[in-house]
Amino acid sequence: MFDTSPWIEHFPYLGLLGLLILGTLGFPFPEDFILLLSGFLAAQNYIRPLQAFCVVYSGLLMTDFLLYSVGRKYGRKLVEHKRFQKILTENRLARLEKKFRKWGALVVFFGRHLLGLRAQIFLVAGLMGMSRKKFIMADGTSALFTITLWGGLGYIGGNQVQAIKEEIINIRQIGMVILLVVAGSILLFRYIKKKRNSLGRPCVRRPA
Repeated sequence: MFDTSPWIEHFPYLGLLGLLILGTLGFPFPEDFILLLSGFLAAQNYIRPLQAFCVVYSGLLMTDFLLYSVGRKYGRKLVEHKRFQKILTENRLARLEKKFRKWGALVVFFGRHLLGLRAQIFLVAGLMGMSRKKFIMADGTSALFTITLWGGLGYIGGNQVQAIKEEIINIRQIGMVILLVVAGSILLFRYIKKKRNSLGRPCVRRPA
């Protein structure tokens, strides 16, 4: 599997943006996982929350708009294209078209939270000729909730890990103190026992 650790370690912000783009291109990097990772790294002080938010938010809008633009450019030919047949079938297209006619931009707003349908919804939004302004407004507003949810969960998880690390350190320190007390008690007990045995032993006088 593709190793992402060098990206995050040396170029954290560029790495997160790159992972979002690769995920859009079909690599196994789910968007929700990347948002969780962003929150986790922010909690561990590897990245700054504000800069991470700006990078991730712009990355989400860019990748979503890319899918929208593909749908707008190729239209219904998408269901005939080999690359997109697995993503968007004719039956799925027909169902989504009905949803768009009924709910419009709300499909984009709520649909971006549905893992597995997200990319299909963006493609169909472009395919059906939704205006760029309406798409960006719906997607941009919805992305704020997505980042808050998944990034927040990652941040909370990162803080929990830090708290666990601190607890482990405290436990180790307490354990060392207990070990020293036990060892000291054993040595003191042996010393007292030895002292008592020497005092209780009868004195034998040698004959003159």
